[in-house]
Amino acid sequence: MQKQKNFALIGVAGYIAVRHLKAIKETGNNMVASLDLFDSVGLIDHYFPNADFFTEFERFDRHIDKLRREDSKIDYVSICSPNYLHDSHIRFALRNDADAICEKPLVLNPWNVEALQEVEKRNNRKVYTILQLRLHPSIIALKKKVEESPEKIHDIDLSYITSRGKWYHFSWKGNVQKSGGIATNIGVHFFDMLIWIFGDVKKNVVHYSDSGKAAGYLELEKARVRWFLSIDANDLPEIALEKKQSTFRSIKINNQEIEFSDGFTDLHTVSYQNILEGKGFGLDQAVKSIETVHKIRNDKPIGIVSDYHPFCKKIKI
Repeated sequence: MQKQKNFALIGVAGYIAVRHLKAIKETGNNMVASLDLFDSVGLIDHYFPNADFFTEFERFDRHIDKLRREDSKIDYVSICSPNYLHDSHIRFALRNDADAICEKPLVLNPWNVEALQEVEKRNNRKVYTILQLRLHPSIIALKKKVEESPEKIHDIDLSYITSRGKWYHFSWKGNVQKSGGIATNIGVHFFDMLIWIFGDVKKNVVHYSDSGKAAGYLELEKARVRWFLSIDANDLPEIALEKKQSTFRSIKINNQEIEFSDGFTDLHTVSYQNILEGKGFGLDQAVKSIETVHKIRNDKPIGIVSDYHPFCKKIKI
């Protein structure tokens, strides 16, 4: 039986943190300390009521260092903090002789990955990221099917609309310097999945980009991808409105829908199981999607021309 591991969690008040708490619990491990600027963290009671909690990084830092000196060190630091803080918090984990498990996007810039590889090597620790779509049975089956016809070029429409209120633009998520913008914040795991299945990026064009939506075209080794990402409820298609759904997620490959909605939220535990077995996704696996969204963020949109996503027709410029 595997020895129980000690976890610390940074960003425990965030909405994604509960999936990490659940994963730590379901893999038979223990969260001993957590950190968040906000103290609305009663959800901890459902998982690890005896865990220490801090609202100040300095006190949290001191506590983690104390545990290490008392031979009760943290084995893993789970990171659910705002995107722009991931790099710093990963470094914190490695310096404290712990492996890091970081939510996506792992970092905002490709050169951050290169620097972390040096820190990882220097401290003899590992950095893992959560890329749960790679673990979804439907996505795994799709990858296998694509590999069976290596010469075929597929036509793909990726659409993801997840309605957000006005608060979004006033939070760190609405700040492109902190979140990386729409393509990074809500799209990076889709781009990772597509690159994982269909190969490296050969062409990357942005048709439109603002604080609430982005659209573009990716040419991969085995696919031509028209993509559309939005947090604007006005972009929801009729099929979603009829069902009174605030989120619409669709991937059409050669005009056939790929269904992967079920089980989407249950894959963090599988991710943790793989990490604990030394089979998690590391820095090398994350870099291509980070390069892709970094280019999307920094390129000038060419306008609604050429191979654009059908949803772009609704955009008023």
